[in-house]
Amino acid sequence: MDVISTYKFARISARKARDVAREIQGLPVSDALDLLRFTPRKGARLFSKTMKTALADAENNFELPVEGLYVKSAVVGEGPTFKRFKARARGSAGAILKRTSHLTVILSDEEVPAKAKAKASNVSAKAQTQAGKAKAETKPKAKSAESETPRLDEGLGMVYDSPPAVTDDLKLLSGVGPALEEKLNSVGIYRFEQIASWTERNVEKLEELISIKGRVERDNWIAQAKELAEGKQGN
Repeated sequence: MDVISTYKFARISARKARDVAREIQGLPVSDALDLLRFTPRKGARLFSKTMKTALADAENNFELPVEGLYVKSAVVGEGPTFKRFKARARGSAGAILKRTSHLTVILSDEEVPAKAKAKASNVSAKAQTQAGKAKAETKPKAKSAESETPRLDEGLGMVYDSPPAVTDDLKLLSGVGPALEEKLNSVGIYRFEQIASWTERNVEKLEELISIKGRVERDNWIAQAKELAEGKQGN
């Protein structure tokens, strides 16, 4: 039995939607949905909605088992084109064509063709690979012991290559706001102890690097940082 679902007047061109339709043609429903989920295209999202509607019809209206369905056909037809214009030079107008499409998905509970089975196995492996990559990208990386230890920079003194677990609120220094604190962090300055150990060469290099000429000496950052660091250690 065939179950048909149509998405009328979808705001996508037929050419772009057909690229997605070719990929899901003949696949079992579960593999097709997995493929659409990991395809970063607008057509994949629209076809996914259309297929889910067909699945709901098959399950609730026709009492068909979802596990036995496959995508018998995925067809894209051209819809009407909205014509808009944009003002151009010398009083002329440039045409803007906003194309639409009609997406049709046919699900069937007939036996899956042999070619479709082979394609489904390839797609399933591809979807699992993409899912694994997505999890790896979103999994937070554990901080190494090296990232917690500052290194000696010839110009800036002790700096961190990545934010340490414990950072100080540099905005407690006179004249340091959120923007300036972010600049200091960008060059590896996160703690009062680093500023308290600056030499004249470090100050000169820092002021040149983040364009704060004279600020360190004028606001006496080094003395303030020493006091804040000692107060933090006393607490």
